[in-house]
Amino acid sequence: MLLSDTAIKRPVFAVVISLLLLAFGLLAFERLPLREYPDIDPPIVSIRTVYTGASAEVVESRITQVIEDRIAGIEGIETIESSSRDGFSSINIEFSLNRDIDAAANDVRDRVSGSLASLPEEAEPPEVRKADADEQVIMWLNLTSENHTTLELADYAQRYIVDRFAVIDGVASVRISGGPEYAMRIWLNREALAARQLTVADVES
Repeated sequence: MLLSDTAIKRPVFAVVISLLLLAFGLLAFERLPLREYPDIDPPIVSIRTVYTGASAEVVESRITQVIEDRIAGIEGIETIESSSRDGFSSINIEFSLNRDIDAAANDVRDRVSGSLASLPEEAEPPEVRKADADEQVIMWLNLTSENHTTLELADYAQRYIVDRFAVIDGVASVRISGGPEYAMRIWLNREALAARQLTVADVES
C-alpha cells in the first residue's frame, strides 16, 4: 500500500500529516453546528396601542395595565412582557409550544375587545397580531401605476391588499410604508366654538 509504505519509509512526514489532520478535526469540531436542539420559535402574540400625546406613566396606567389585567387569564400563557413609552404601549404574550397560534390570537382579540370601554377615547384601537421572537421582513412588494398617484396607491393597498395578505397561512403581519396617508387640517375659531358650545373633541367626532 502506498500510504503504509510512505508512513514506514518517512515516519516524520507521517507524524506531521497525522498532527495536521488532528488539528483540522478539532477546529472543525468546535465550529460544527449543533442540530440536536433545533431553534424553536414559541407562539407569540403582540398587542400595540398608540396614545398620541400621553406620557409613559399615563400609557402604563391607563392602557398597558388595563390590557394586561384582561388577558392574564388566557389559557396557555407562559410569559407576558410589556413596555410603555410616550404615546405607545407594547405587550408581548408568549404561549406554550402546544398552543395553536391562531386560536391564541383569537382569544387575545376577544379579551382586548372587551377592554375597549376601559381605554381612553383618544387612544387608537389596540392592534393584535401574530409575531414570533425573531420577526423580520421576509418580502417587500412595490406598487407602481401610470394612472394613480402614490397617495391613491397607498390607500388602495390599505383597503384591499393588507387584509388579503394577512389571512395567508404563515404571514405574521403586513405593513405599509413609503406611502402618504389622507389627512385633514382644521383651524378652529375659539369664539365660534364657544358661541355654539362645542369643544375640539366634538369637531373631531
